[in-house]
Amino acid sequence: MNNPAFDRLLAVRPHTIARQTKSVRLAGAILLSVGLAIPVLLQPQAAKQVTSPSGSITQPLLARRYQDGEKIAYTISCLNRSRSNTSGYEAHAEGVVGKDSSGISVENLAWTDLHVNDEQIRLSAASLAFREPLSLAQGSKLAIPPLGKVQEGLIGPIGDLLTFYADVKIAMNQKLGRAGDHAYVKYGAPNSWANGTRVVVGEDSIDFDVTLQSIDQKAQTATLLVRHVSPAQPQIKLPAPWMSERVGNAANNWVQVEKGSDGKYVAGVGQETFNVEIKVALATGRILSATMDNPIEVSERVCTDAALTTCGTPERYTVHREITLSAE
Repeated sequence: MNNPAFDRLLAVRPHTIARQTKSVRLAGAILLSVGLAIPVLLQPQAAKQVTSPSGSITQPLLARRYQDGEKIAYTISCLNRSRSNTSGYEAHAEGVVGKDSSGISVENLAWTDLHVNDEQIRLSAASLAFREPLSLAQGSKLAIPPLGKVQEGLIGPIGDLLTFYADVKIAMNQKLGRAGDHAYVKYGAPNSWANGTRVVVGEDSIDFDVTLQSIDQKAQTATLLVRHVSPAQPQIKLPAPWMSERVGNAANNWVQVEKGSDGKYVAGVGQETFNVEIKVALATGRILSATMDNPIEVSERVCTDAALTTCGTPERYTVHREITLSAE
């Protein structure tokens, strides 16, 4: 990345990018961290061919088939509910399919419109010039582009759209050919968004549970369900013993400690999940629509020492993000 601040924040999974509310920062930190984790899983792979009962080789059911000059456009919206308020955004991106320097098809998307909390945000020249390169082609890989010159309000849409593509990419790398086919992708490695100053600890750990939920032959669509779940043994480092107590119904897989200007530490631990449902066109592999349900169940304490041993009573709350994507 060109911006050292973003290097620190993103050097490990989309979102610690300051947001309008604390809850948005929490969910944001998680999402950007997902973005950096994804390329580890999504190294270029050869297409997985399927053998039919007759022994002939057929193309995989889920594959992106690009056409040069193909036009792409999306509207993406997010509703974020914290314990204190509700916020959101709606953004529009559009672009045309071309080829990268390696000859691989890529969608170079420009962000052309942004509303935050129902207020239209005037995009800067740098934000309008920014292009988000996304590709589901075989041989491609996904990564977070340089964000140093992009307006803060666009970070969420950029990261959320990247997450939808990453989940489809994971599904396309599995052998899913019939409704009900399922794959569990172990990842689990800790992803950090700590920046060494205000966020002194920030980690989460996820695996991917992928299901080909349904196939609609009449509409020629397939629906995927990609769940980001807590691993059996999350690899996050918990800085205090009290953080080991489960907050949700699975092992804690999210932790964050922020140091305030008053010298106190706001320490939270909990369970983070994503349920992502994506509809794709069978003929082209193009994303038609998607939804993401992203709750974080948190137990939080305010502590007076860096070791987090002298703390107040715990407070439990849920940060809940709902994202909707529709193709045009």
